[in-house]
Amino acid sequence: METPSFTFRLERVRTLRERAEEEAREALTQEIRHRDEGQTLLDEARADVRAACEMNRNAMASGGLTSAVNLRAIQNYVERTEQLQSHAAIELSRREAEVEAKRDHLAAAARDRQAIEKLKERQQAEHNAEWAVRIQNTLDELALAVHRRGVVAA
Repeated sequence: METPSFTFRLERVRTLRERAEEEAREALTQEIRHRDEGQTLLDEARADVRAACEMNRNAMASGGLTSAVNLRAIQNYVERTEQLQSHAAIELSRREAEVEAKRDHLAAAARDRQAIEKLKERQQAEHNAEWAVRIQNTLDELALAVHRRGVVAA
Protein backbone atom coordinates (compact mmCIF):
# COMPACT_ATOMS: atom_id res chain seq x y z
CA MET A 1 0.00 0.00 0.00
CA GLU A 2 1.49 3.27 -1.12
CA THR A 3 1.08 6.38 1.01
CA PRO A 4 -0.50 9.26 -0.92
CA SER A 5 1.50 12.46 -0.88
CA PHE A 6 0.45 15.20 1.50
CA THR A 7 -1.30 18.22 0.00
CA PHE A 8 -1.62 21.35 2.06
CA ARG A 9 -4.87 23.02 1.09
CA LEU A 10 -3.70 26.45 2.24
CA GLU A 11 -0.50 26.41 0.19
CA ARG A 12 -1.50 29.59 -1.67
CA VAL A 13 -2.10 31.38 1.62
CA ARG A 14 1.27 30.15 2.90
CA THR A 15 2.94 31.43 -0.27
CA LEU A 16 1.22 34.81 0.06
CA ARG A 17 2.32 35.15 3.67
CA GLU A 18 5.84 34.17 2.76
CA ARG A 19 5.86 36.80 0.02
CA ALA A 20 4.41 39.41 2.41
CA GLU A 21 7.18 38.67 4.89
CA GLU A 22 9.83 39.03 2.20
CA GLU A 23 8.33 42.33 1.05
CA ALA A 24 8.26 43.57 4.65
CA ARG A 25 11.92 42.57 5.03
CA GLU A 26 12.83 44.48 1.86
CA ALA A 27 10.84 47.54 3.02
CA LEU A 28 12.67 47.46 6.36
CA THR A 29 16.03 47.21 4.60
CA GLN A 30 15.16 50.19 2.39
CA GLU A 31 13.95 52.21 5.39
CA ILE A 32 17.15 51.44 7.33
CA ARG A 33 19.16 52.64 4.34
CA HIS A 34 17.02 55.80 4.25
CA ARG A 35 17.57 56.33 8.00
CA ASP A 36 21.32 55.91 7.57
CA GLU A 37 21.25 58.61 4.89
CA GLY A 38 19.46 60.84 7.40
CA GLN A 39 22.17 60.12 9.97
CA THR A 40 24.79 61.12 7.41
CA LEU A 41 22.92 64.36 6.70
CA LEU A 42 22.76 65.13 10.44
CA ASP A 43 26.48 64.43 10.81
CA GLU A 44 27.21 66.78 7.91
CA ALA A 45 24.96 69.46 9.43
CA ARG A 46 26.78 69.15 12.75
CA ALA A 47 30.11 69.54 10.97
CA ASP A 48 28.77 72.63 9.18
CA VAL A 49 27.66 74.14 12.52
CA ARG A 50 31.09 73.50 14.01
CA ALA A 51 32.75 75.10 10.97
CA ALA A 52 30.41 78.13 11.13
CA CYS A 53 31.06 78.56 14.86
CA GLU A 54 34.80 78.31 14.24
CA MET A 55 34.50 80.94 11.52
CA ASN A 56 32.61 83.19 13.94
CA ARG A 57 35.25 82.70 16.66
CA ASN A 58 38.04 83.47 14.22
CA ALA A 59 36.29 86.65 13.05
CA MET A 60 35.83 87.80 16.64
CA ALA A 61 39.34 86.83 17.71
CA SER A 62 41.15 88.50 14.86
CA GLY A 63 42.79 91.69 15.94
CA GLY A 64 41.75 93.54 12.76
CA LEU A 65 38.59 95.43 12.21
CA THR A 66 35.68 93.38 10.96
CA SER A 67 32.73 95.26 9.59
CA ALA A 68 29.33 94.91 11.16
CA VAL A 69 28.02 93.64 7.85
CA ASN A 70 30.57 90.81 7.85
CA LEU A 71 29.83 89.95 11.48
CA ARG A 72 26.10 89.93 10.76
CA ALA A 73 26.65 87.72 7.68
CA ILE A 74 28.69 85.27 9.73
CA GLN A 75 26.06 85.26 12.48
CA ASN A 76 23.32 84.62 9.90
CA TYR A 77 25.38 81.75 8.50
CA VAL A 78 25.79 80.24 11.99
CA GLU A 79 22.06 80.53 12.65
CA ARG A 80 21.21 79.00 9.27
CA THR A 81 23.51 76.02 9.83
CA GLU A 82 22.02 75.49 13.29
CA GLN A 83 18.55 75.58 11.77
CA LEU A 84 19.59 73.04 9.13
CA GLN A 85 21.02 70.84 11.88
CA SER A 86 17.74 71.05 13.77
CA HIS A 87 15.78 70.08 10.65
CA ALA A 88 18.17 67.19 10.00
CA ALA A 89 17.68 65.95 13.59
CA ILE A 90 13.89 66.09 13.22
CA GLU A 91 14.08 64.28 9.88
CA LEU A 92 16.31 61.59 11.41
CA SER A 93 13.81 61.16 14.22
CA ARG A 94 11.02 60.71 11.69
CA ARG A 95 13.07 58.18 9.74
CA GLU A 96 13.84 56.22 12.91
CA ALA A 97 10.11 56.08 13.65
CA GLU A 98 9.55 54.73 10.14
CA VAL A 99 12.19 52.05 10.73
CA GLU A 100 10.41 50.99 13.91
CA ALA A 101 7.07 50.85 12.08
CA LYS A 102 8.61 48.70 9.31
CA ARG A 103 10.26 46.49 11.94
CA ASP A 104 6.88 45.96 13.63
CA HIS A 105 5.29 45.20 10.27
CA LEU A 106 7.99 42.62 9.54
CA ALA A 107 7.48 40.99 12.94
CA ALA A 108 3.73 40.71 12.28
CA ALA A 109 4.33 39.24 8.81
CA ALA A 110 6.79 36.73 10.27
CA ARG A 111 4.27 35.70 12.94
CA ASP A 112 1.60 35.18 10.27
CA ARG A 113 3.92 33.05 8.16
CA GLN A 114 5.07 31.02 11.15
CA ALA A 115 1.47 30.35 12.15
CA ILE A 116 0.62 28.90 8.76
CA GLU A 117 3.90 26.94 8.70
CA LYS A 118 3.00 25.36 12.05
CA LEU A 119 -0.46 24.51 10.72
CA LYS A 120 1.10 22.87 7.68
CA GLU A 121 3.53 20.88 9.83
CA ARG A 122 0.71 19.77 12.16
CA GLN A 123 -1.52 18.69 9.26
CA GLN A 124 1.37 16.84 7.62
CA ALA A 125 2.13 15.05 10.90
CA GLU A 126 -1.56 14.09 11.22
CA HIS A 127 -1.55 12.84 7.62
CA ASN A 128 1.58 10.77 8.21
CA ALA A 129 0.21 9.35 11.48
CA GLU A 130 -3.10 8.43 9.86
CA TRP A 131 -1.38 6.61 7.02
CA ALA A 132 1.03 4.90 9.40
CA VAL A 133 -1.97 3.50 11.30
CA ARG A 134 -3.63 2.38 8.05
CA ILE A 135 -0.48 0.67 6.84
CA GLN A 136 0.03 -0.97 10.23
CA ASN A 137 -3.58 -2.22 10.21
CA THR A 138 -3.09 -3.70 6.74
CA LEU A 139 0.12 -5.40 7.86
CA ASP A 140 -1.65 -6.73 10.96
CA GLU A 141 -4.48 -8.14 8.82
CA LEU A 142 -1.94 -9.81 6.51
CA ALA A 143 -0.07 -11.26 9.46
CA LEU A 144 -3.33 -12.54 10.97
CA ALA A 145 -4.37 -14.10 7.63
CA VAL A 146 -0.97 -15.83 7.34
CA HIS A 147 -1.26 -17.02 10.95
CA ARG A 148 -4.78 -18.38 10.35
CA ARG A 149 -3.61 -20.29 7.28
CA GLY A 150 -0.82 -21.76 9.33
CA VAL A 151 -3.25 -22.84 12.07
CA VAL A 152 -5.72 -24.37 9.53
CA ALA A 153 -2.94 -26.20 7.70
CA ALA A 154 -1.62 -27.73 10.92
